[in-house]
Amino acid sequence: MPDLLTGKTAIITGAASPRGLGKATAKLFAEHGARVAILDLDAAQAEAAAADLPGEGHIGLACDVTVKPACAAAFAAVLEAFGQVDILVNNAGITQPLKFMEIAPENYEAVLDVNLRGTLYMSQAALPHMRGRKQGSIVNMSSVSAQRGGGIFGGPHYSAAKAGVLGLTKALAREAAPDNVRANAICPGFIATDITAGKLTDQMKAAVLDGIPMGRAGEASDVAGCALFLASDLAAYVTGSEVDVNGGSLIH
Repeated sequence: MPDLLTGKTAIITGAASPRGLGKATAKLFAEHGARVAILDLDAAQAEAAAADLPGEGHIGLACDVTVKPACAAAFAAVLEAFGQVDILVNNAGITQPLKFMEIAPENYEAVLDVNLRGTLYMSQAALPHMRGRKQGSIVNMSSVSAQRGGGIFGGPHYSAAKAGVLGLTKALAREAAPDNVRANAICPGFIATDITAGKLTDQMKAAVLDGIPMGRAGEASDVAGCALFLASDLAAYVTGSEVDVNGGSLIH
């Protein structure tokens, strides 16, 4: 298999969790020749995750994506280390399994801030550099929850945040396209990660699997493969799209 990202550099937010989508994406990108910067809340965890990747030259940095100056500072640090940034994967996200009437102001703020505000701020940090080089790929993590109004795990505020990511992605794609900067979103379905681990009863899991034509939960690597495609030159003419990675659970 050819290395699709040789000579490229990538920032992946929220990628320190060992079984998460971000870490799986970082690993696959590194296997394809990219230098990767892992951003997460805890510097030591980010550094450990970066050290665990195949290849050389990866870095881990602390960054709270909900704080705009922190995003700008982290981007500047990556630029100093790598000299360029070709790819940004906005993966940082949190979820809460609340019902509509249970959503308190602090729940709304926490979930909207990390998933949506963080995606905005990190993209704002990266865009001028990418525009200046007339190239770049931004990959945003949305969710099937955005498309079907929850129903698996996250509450309505999570659905709203991830739907916001879709709107933001398309608006960014439209605005950045003249400068050859692409923006796309991935909508994972039910994926076996640390976020969902141990939170579903056997009965709930069976009900979820019944709704998936492929009859299995997704793996983090399934999402990483889609991110690799969108980040690479294979997707040179793909922008403003949302790609479903859900085993057929949203065929329509």
